[in-house]
Amino acid sequence: MRAEKQFLIDEVQAHLKKSDYVILANFTKVTVADVAKLRAQLAAENAEYHVVKNSSLRVAAKALGLPDIDSALAGQTAIVVGGKTPYAVAKVLKGFFKDTQKLEVKIGVIEKKPISAEELSQLADLPSMDVLRAQLLGLFTQHGAAFVRVLNEKVKKEQPAAPAA
Repeated sequence: MRAEKQFLIDEVQAHLKKSDYVILANFTKVTVADVAKLRAQLAAENAEYHVVKNSSLRVAAKALGLPDIDSALAGQTAIVVGGKTPYAVAKVLKGFFKDTQKLEVKIGVIEKKPISAEELSQLADLPSMDVLRAQLLGLFTQHGAAFVRVLNEKVKKEQPAAPAA
């Protein structure tokens, strides 16, 4: 293999190793200004957007043991890697598509399992971890408060009424 090709494959492998997920997107209609805006939004999530050659991505993915993504490697391909969670990154991508109608998610791979574009869209609709934690805490406190009220009513019923003065 030529040194130039090996360099490109190594570069794609380095990108893929940055996280336990990768999202492939078609960027055919995306302008340079759009890419700059998207990269800024992804940077807030510590994620990266890279345009890659399909042949280099195919070889790098196979070398890293990723599932077969050949069906998604048609047309122009960009990858999104890194970031705190794939859910937050999917939310950014979904918002970007909603605003610009340009970037199309092809497929994702999370923890070496293929995820369709529809499933990624559903993941993007999930609330953030902070919101989920707050909801869980609310459930715990709600039931605890109800339990305390029940105990308090039982104590009130069992106590004799105070004599009227």
